[in-house]
Amino acid sequence: MSESYPLLTLFASRLGAPLPGEASALLQQAKAADLPPGTTLLRAGECWQHLWWLERGLLRLYYLDRDGLASNKNFYLEGAMLWPITPMLRHAPVHFWIEALQPCRIWPLAWKDWHAAIGEFRPWRDWERQALAALLEEKMLREQQFLQCSATERYLSLLAHQPDWIQRIPLRHLASYLGITDVALSRIRRRLNPG
Repeated sequence: MSESYPLLTLFASRLGAPLPGEASALLQQAKAADLPPGTTLLRAGECWQHLWWLERGLLRLYYLDRDGLASNKNFYLEGAMLWPITPMLRHAPVHFWIEALQPCRIWPLAWKDWHAAIGEFRPWRDWERQALAALLEEKMLREQQFLQCSATERYLSLLAHQPDWIQRIPLRHLASYLGITDVALSRIRRRLNPG
């Protein structure tokens, strides 16, 4: 059986329809890559040229400010799929970084090849629209929380909506995502769990 079997299964299950022949052939040629922690997949200033399926591990997206301090934008656990979902991400250099936080196994596809192979295949377009809508909703919620909620409320929301993150992501990275220091997050956690 081809090593690309997990990728073929993934697309078949997510799209719910047989893939066009060219897309199926591209997936059959895909090769997995094992990444140690700290591996950079994408650097600020580069153009995003791949679709990645994360079979296992943990990725983070982050920005660096002018002083070189990182602010976490998002995290992705196994099963996630990342690709340049907007036209700007496909054609202009990005302003963020993507890095492996834990040992990862990813399946990369060149975006240009995937886009050409999948064409206007309706199930992919529908799935892509759903992913874009989910991303927009997530960003709107995050914006609302930063504008209207306390750090404690943001942490409680994260605890409710992303419990896997709490177990897997180091405290300093969670704190950065919440817009606070790791010391402030430790205090919040002690207040909420005094025992």
